[in-house]
Amino acid sequence: MSLNARIGRIESLLERAEPPAVELAQALLDLYGEGLTRIMAAADDELAARLAADDVVAHLLLLHDLHPIDVRTRVEDALRGTGAEVVAVEGDLVRLRLGDDGEGGGGGGSADAVRRAVRDAAPEVEQVEIVRSEPGVGAGRWTM
Repeated sequence: MSLNARIGRIESLLERAEPPAVELAQALLDLYGEGLTRIMAAADDELAARLAADDVVAHLLLLHDLHPIDVRTRVEDALRGTGAEVVAVEGDLVRLRLGDDGEGGGGGGSADAVRRAVRDAAPEVEQVEIVRSEPGVGAGRWTM
């Protein structure tokens, strides 16, 4: 089962769970969060980066606000080669500029593909705003 499928299953179960079960899940989450906090505090930069490179561990680190790599860096890494440029990261909003061709520049990344790449790299991002510069027209904005 994929990570996203597992997360969806957990969320679905929690929505239907009785209050004591939700309280148990929260207590376990808090305990695991404390354990991860201690692990990350003991890890050097190299180990922290290796841990963050694992999809499942990265998700747990994000869940507990412990990911060692900031949102902007993760998004920039995910967009490398697409021609998209990070204009700003403001809270849960990422603003991007696509190439003049409107498809992400020379890398051929469509707005949908770029949006997916951002969400995969930084699931905590709630909104992706695409700013396109068109020759002679100025910039247009689309919120994705």
